[in-house]
Amino acid sequence: MGEVIVLRHGETEWSRDRRHTGRTDLPLTERGEEQARALAPVLRDRPFARVLCSPASRALRTAELAGLSVDATDPDLWEWDYGGYEGITSARIREDRPGWYLWADGVIPGDADHPGETVEQVGERVDAVLARIRPLLADGDVALVAHGHVLRVLTARRLGLEPADGRLFALETGTLSALGTEHDRPVISAWNVPPSAAAEHG
Repeated sequence: MGEVIVLRHGETEWSRDRRHTGRTDLPLTERGEEQARALAPVLRDRPFARVLCSPASRALRTAELAGLSVDATDPDLWEWDYGGYEGITSARIREDRPGWYLWADGVIPGDADHPGETVEQVGERVDAVLARIRPLLADGDVALVAHGHVLRVLTARRLGLEPADGRLFALETGTLSALGTEHDRPVISAWNVPPSAAAEHG
């Protein structure tokens, strides 16, 4: 059984500034491109049964610079739709909603392009991704290139947890994680590993 290799895209201006970035399609920063390139040596000799990517340009560019050949874009790998909180930091939201916490309190509706999603709806999307890749894992590793929150929810669901339990898995930009199995049960093999550390551990 192969592993699910989870790659969060490199830094963008909004991720650097901690602004919620759902469906807004931003490019990588110079540092984000460096992060993506640094993944290439780690991934170079690793064959993949399938490489799936979010349609967002920041994810596709990360895959390209990391040397991955994307087999398909998957709209279910888009980031959480933050609705009316798109582009806003948590600190700013808490000025109006003291104690607000995304994983518990959710988002407010936005405009037509950002209607917003519940964490359960994100969970339904990633469940569909996991169902599609499950048979592919019999042929080897599957790489998923996407975004912080959607990949955290996907990880929770892969481990049999509730979607909101994605809150337990901090995930930085430009990192590699691996979801494997032990005694035929899903486990985390590696998490939130920067490229330099990933290279050291082979």
